This record gives sequence, C-alpha cells and structure tokens, in this order.
Amino acid sequence: MRILQALPALYSGGVERGTVEFAADLVRHNCESWVVSNGGPLVKRLEEQGTTHIRMPIHRKSPASFGQIRPMRNLIRELQPDIIHVRSRMPAWIVRLACKGLPASQQPAIVSTFHGMYSVNPYSAIMAKSDHVIAVSNCVRNYITHNYQVPEQKLTVIQRGVDVDYFQQQTLSETWRQSLFTQFPQLENKHILMMPGRISRWKGQLQFLEAMAEITREKPDCHGIIVGGAEPGKERFLQELERHRTKLGLTDKVSFLGQRDDMAELYLLADLVCHMSTKPEPFGRTVTEALSSGTPVVAFNRGGAAETLQACFRDGLVTPDNIQEFAQVAIRLLGDNAPHIEIPYRFRLQAQTESTLEVYRKVLGKAASTF
Repeated sequence: MRILQALPALYSGGVERGTVEFAADLVRHNCESWVVSNGGPLVKRLEEQGTTHIRMPIHRKSPASFGQIRPMRNLIRELQPDIIHVRSRMPAWIVRLACKGLPASQQPAIVSTFHGMYSVNPYSAIMAKSDHVIAVSNCVRNYITHNYQVPEQKLTVIQRGVDVDYFQQQTLSETWRQSLFTQFPQLENKHILMMPGRISRWKGQLQFLEAMAEITREKPDCHGIIVGGAEPGKERFLQELERHRTKLGLTDKVSFLGQRDDMAELYLLADLVCHMSTKPEPFGRTVTEALSSGTPVVAFNRGGAAETLQACFRDGLVTPDNIQEFAQVAIRLLGDNAPHIEIPYRFRLQAQTESTLEVYRKVLGKAASTF
C-alpha cells in the first residue's frame, strides 16, 4: 500500500509527532510511506525511520497557498499513492483541487483526520468531504456529527495511539540526570511538576503558573517545568509568560526548558504531569505518554484529555478552570507512591495503526473520491 500523508509542517505538536510515529509504523507494515509538509525539526527523525519527506509550502492559510495545487498534482502523478491522508485544512484543500485535475483512474482515495474541533465554516468543511473521516476522540466525533453531514458509515473514531512499550521501557541514566542538572541546577532534589506542550495561550501555561503559585505556598520543595518551544509567531506569548512568572514570584520555582528531544526521560523525571488546556482539547497526547511512563497526570475534566483520564487514571480529573482544586489534587497525588494507572489497548499505537489500515482497505474497496 502506498500512503502519502499531508500536513502543514513538522514542528513539535502532537499531530506532527503522531504523524511521524504512524509513518514509522506504516513502514513496519511494509507500506510505502511519504509525508508532504513545509518541513521542520521532525523531518530528520521521519526520514531516519524510513519515510520520504517532500517539502512543499502547504502550511499558510492564505490564497497564495493555492499556488501549490499544480505541484501537488504533479507529485500525485509521480508517486501514484493509493491513499492521501490529509491532517489539516489547507493541505486538504490543495489535495482536493489537485485531484480534480486528474483523470478518475489516477485519483487516489482520500482519508481525513479531524485532529481538532475546527470552526464551522466552508473552509473547515473540506475535512468532512473525504472518502472516510477519522475522529481522534469521541468528543471530536460528536462535534463532527453535530456540525457536518457525514454519514455514519464514513466516520470512525480512532484514538491517537502512543507507543506504550517505548515509554514503559525507558530508564533514567545517571549521565542524563547530571547533564540536565548541570543545565538546570534548580531542578535537583525537587518534586518536579511538568507542563508539556507547545507555547500557546490555549494550552494553559498561564494557568499552570497560577497553580504553581498555590502549590509552592504549601509545598515549597516543588519546582515546575514548562517544556515546549515557541513556534514562529508565539514568541511574544512566551515573553508574557516570563513576565507573569516574575509577577507571581516564581522565578526560582518555574523553569522554561524550551523544545526538547528527551521527552521520555522528562516524563520519568517528573513526579506529576499537568494538562490545563483552556478549551476542550481533541485528544491530549501528552496525557497518554505520561501515563505510559507511569507518571500520574492531573487535568481538567473536559475534552479528549478527560476521555483518556476517565479510562486510564480517574484520580487526576479536576473541575475545569478551578485552579485551587487543581493545586489540591496535585498536592494529593504527589503524596501517592503507587498510583493505579491502566492503558487500554485502544490508546496504543498498534491499535491506531491496525484501525487506520482497516479504514484504508475499506476505502480502497470503493470508488475513488468523487469531490
């Protein structure tokens, strides 16, 4: 099977990392795997695992991006993929219009994944017009059925899978610890609360700072780490976070670690992982990764992140936006030496790959896309 995935870029988000891991699993299943995007730091890892990356500027939400329709059409002619899996709206539009210029016999089947609860408008509707639609959680599925006319037989919920075995098998080497503590000596001999995720206002870093102010008043031996990079255009918000940290008196209590490539080790180092998105998140990949590492998670009880906790670790659920309750639950979990965590099979990468390949086989048994 020949699979081409299309997404805006390959930076640090959950969609991007999930695409890279899924591509590696496709290779292990003897599929020919390509990814087209505007590139980014994850391209190296993608290619090392056997997938070919094609750089194309399909990331801008601008009419200028439609200049990529002809190059995309030429790429499809060259690669002749069986499936194009679109993971974002602008790439989906470019793929759709590129396919319209091809003979029916040359048009691949199209699968789209709703990685988010997109605003309801004609621009977003493109994601519902593929041969088959995948929702990454039940809350996303409900959003799709409420806002778009997608027949039930064309819609499948496939939880974003995590390589659970990879995270469970990790260990912390003394060399890694000393390297980290040399770079960030303020972390040594502290209870570590980690806030992973790219720097973005809705991800909840401001709320994390507020919670850390509450937590450190009661437990001064705690230290918070915000792990994630500021993508282009988000640098100003990072500066706002740094100012707010100073305002709350947390300069020596919270550290910004930036973008990291040692997340598995950081999950193991952390005593607690925090998830505080200010709106319902479609899935919440970091929740599953942390729990797979055996590290408890505290999160607001909404969206896809809550679905994961409800299945894996109910003790970490908190009333949405209640900072004081969040702090108290965090303090309680820090005192729990044996949290009971269970990862059902549907949250594993193997399950995601098997279910997605089944969708591919299903659409390939039908006529090519008609849009």
